[in-house]
Amino acid sequence: MGFLLRVVVNALAIVLAAHVVPGIRVDSFLSALAAGLVLGLVNAVVRPILIFLTLPITLVTLGLFLFVLNGLMVWLVAAIVGGFHVAGFWPAVLGALVISVVSWLVTALVSDSGRIVMIRRG
Repeated sequence: MGFLLRVVVNALAIVLAAHVVPGIRVDSFLSALAAGLVLGLVNAVVRPILIFLTLPITLVTLGLFLFVLNGLMVWLVAAIVGGFHVAGFWPAVLGALVISVVSWLVTALVSDSGRIVMIRRG
């Protein structure tokens, strides 16, 4: 259930990024779902390898190079999935930022089982 929820969240985040960031376009929600699935797989398999290989650059830039890696992952997904188009590097980086923020918010508020997590104030 958690994996499917993350794919749907990624798809919705991709649709939002397409509306907010000029240079990103999604032809249909089915394309967004496919892009969300591929993005989840790419982030699980390719991204950790690239993070390890670029660790010195990431340390020198104080972690800012991770934005570049996230943008490259979105650009890679756009090259793989038909119906998901990214016009260039900077739209990919901005789109990755939107997708990351949306995914982070939903992950913080929804558990893996799909239940809304109540935030308690101390």
